[in-house]
Amino acid sequence: MAEVIIKNTEDLDRAAAEFIGKIGDNRILAFYGSMGAGKTTFITALCKALEVRDVVNSPTFTIVNEYRTSTGRSVYHFDFYRLNKISEAQDIGFEEYLYETDGLCVIEWPEVVEELLPDETLRIHITVNPDESRTLSF
Repeated sequence: MAEVIIKNTEDLDRAAAEFIGKIGDNRILAFYGSMGAGKTTFITALCKALEVRDVVNSPTFTIVNEYRTSTGRSVYHFDFYRLNKISEAQDIGFEEYLYETDGLCVIEWPEVVEELLPDETLRIHITVNPDESRTLSF
């Protein structure tokens, strides 16, 4: 198990770079954490570290956003908070993103689609610490 500590918002860029150094070739990243834990904020920092050129924001209403890095790699950002059942993810072709692309898939609120996630999914848990820092455990 690995960890990355995020001391505060000013520490996000460092933490994102450290995270990238620790995840290896994993391309399916599932972020677990309570509302307000910082999933979207960290994913935004992660995309910045990956040199995403697009504006990164939560796909709460669109369910998925696609971004491109400076090298042309796709990053697919999913937010399943509003989904009520797994068939809604299947309707947008979620499994095709997982199995038929080589892009990076980052997933917020993966609990809804847990049974669709392949074994190689890297599960990242974000915990809010008493001092308001965050711990990413994976």
